[in-house]
Amino acid sequence: MKKYILTFIALATLWSCQTDEQYEDLNKDPKNPTDVAADFLFTNATVELTSQMANPNVNLNIFRFVAQYWTSTTYLDEPNYDLTNRGIPQNHWNRLYRWVIFNLEDAKTKVQEDETLSEGEKTARIAQMEVLEVYAWQILVDTFGDIPYSEAFGTSENIDPAYDDAATIYEDLISRIDAASGNLSAGQGFAGATDAIYGGDMAKWEKFANSLQLRLAMQISDADGYEMLAQETAEDAYSDGVFESNADNATLEFQAAPPNTNPLWEDLVQSGRSDYVAANTAVDALNELDDPRRSAYLDDNLSSGEYIGGTYGGSNSFQNYTHVGEAFREPTHPGILMDYAEVRFLLADAASDDNNFAVGGTAEEHYEAAITASMEYWGVSEGEIEDYLSDGDVAYDGSDEQFATQFWLAMYDNPFQGWNVWRRFDAPSFNLPEDTGKEVPLRYTYPVNEQNLNNANWSAASDAIGGDDQQTPLFWDEE
Repeated sequence: MKKYILTFIALATLWSCQTDEQYEDLNKDPKNPTDVAADFLFTNATVELTSQMANPNVNLNIFRFVAQYWTSTTYLDEPNYDLTNRGIPQNHWNRLYRWVIFNLEDAKTKVQEDETLSEGEKTARIAQMEVLEVYAWQILVDTFGDIPYSEAFGTSENIDPAYDDAATIYEDLISRIDAASGNLSAGQGFAGATDAIYGGDMAKWEKFANSLQLRLAMQISDADGYEMLAQETAEDAYSDGVFESNADNATLEFQAAPPNTNPLWEDLVQSGRSDYVAANTAVDALNELDDPRRSAYLDDNLSSGEYIGGTYGGSNSFQNYTHVGEAFREPTHPGILMDYAEVRFLLADAASDDNNFAVGGTAEEHYEAAITASMEYWGVSEGEIEDYLSDGDVAYDGSDEQFATQFWLAMYDNPFQGWNVWRRFDAPSFNLPEDTGKEVPLRYTYPVNEQNLNNANWSAASDAIGGDDQQTPLFWDEE
C-alpha cells in the first residue's frame, strides 16, 4: 500500500516537472482535485472508517462471519475463513491505511498551515483527527498484530517501512489518546455537517476519546506485564469522563440515497442478492435466553414464527432460515464506532474480581447497565429489560462465559468488537464451520502485497509474532 502511495506521488511530481506552464490548466482534472481541503478529508475519513467497520461485503471484511452473527447461503469460502481468495486482508489494510489514516495525516498538515484558524481551533481539530486515527490504528493492530507504524508515512526514500511491535504501538496509542482528550477543549473543532459523528460537540468528543482510552486499557489488561498500565489507563479514562448514556454514542447516520447509504443496505437490499442469513451460533444463543432483542436483530420471516439460524459455514437456503432484522436493511441505519453498552461492559470488566480497578460501582452494576443500554438502544421496553435481567441465566454470576456471552450479544452491530470479545475471553462457544471445520481466526494474515513488495520486513514481523498464520494469537490474547 505504501509503495502505491509513494509511486503515485513520484509519478505525479515527475509529470508536473515535464509539463510546460502554458499547458498547466489543461492537465487539471476538475473532478479529481489535487489539493483537497482539510474539512473534506476529515469527513471522508470518518465515513470511510465507519463504513469499513459496518461493511458486510465479503471482499472488504468478514467480521460478521468471524464473530458468527451471520453466515452465508451459497458462497462458503468466507464463513469458512478463507481470507486470501478475495484479498480480504489487503482490502482491509488499504482502506484503513490509505482512506482513513493517510487522509487524516494530510488533513492535519492542512489544518496546521491554515492561517485563518486560531491556535485553539487548530489544536482541537487535530485532536479530533487523533481520536479517529488512534481508533483506526487499534483496529489494524487488533487485526494483524505487528504493523508498519512509525515508518508508515515516511519520506519518499523509505518505500519499505519496518513493522513496529504491537505492544509498543499500544503504549503509544494510549499516550496519544490521552493527549488528544486534553486538547479537545482548546477551541472549536470541525463542526456542523463536516463532523458527521457529533456535529462539533466537543464535550462528546472528549467522552469518545476517554471511552476509546478505556477500550485500549481493557484490551491489554490480561497481557503479561501490562496489568499496571491497563489499570492506570482505565482509571484515568473513567475519572476524565466516559460515555454516560446512548446519547453519547459515536455513531454515523448514513443518508437515504446513494452514494452515502449504509453499506449494509447496499449488500442486503440494493444488490438484490440473498447471500446472508443469521447464523445458528447467534440465533441459538438468543433463543436460549428468550432475548427480546431478537425482534430487532432478526427478521420474523418464517411462517412458523420461529427464529432458526443457518448452519454456520454450511450451505443454507435463504427461504428456510431467519433473515437479518429489518433495521439493518434501512439505508440510514447508523454505523457504530463505539457505544454506551460497550463502555459499561468494559467498566464491568475493569471492576471485576480479576481486575478490581477503581471505576465507580461494582462489576454487577456495570454489567446490568450495559445490558440495559443495549436493549434501550434497540427499543426494548423497561418491563422486558427487568424480566431479562432477573432471569437465572442472565443475573450476574461473575463467570467469563456469562459475561462474554452478554457482551458478545450486545456487539451484534459492532462485529469487530464481538470478535474481540471472543478472542479475549475464549467465550462464548463458537461453532466450527460445517464445510471445512477450520478454527476461528485469531488474526488476519498479512496482505499478499506485503510479502511481494516489503518482503524483508514482512518476514521479520512474521517471525516476531510467531508466524503469519490465522491461528497466531496477538500479544493481548492470553490463554
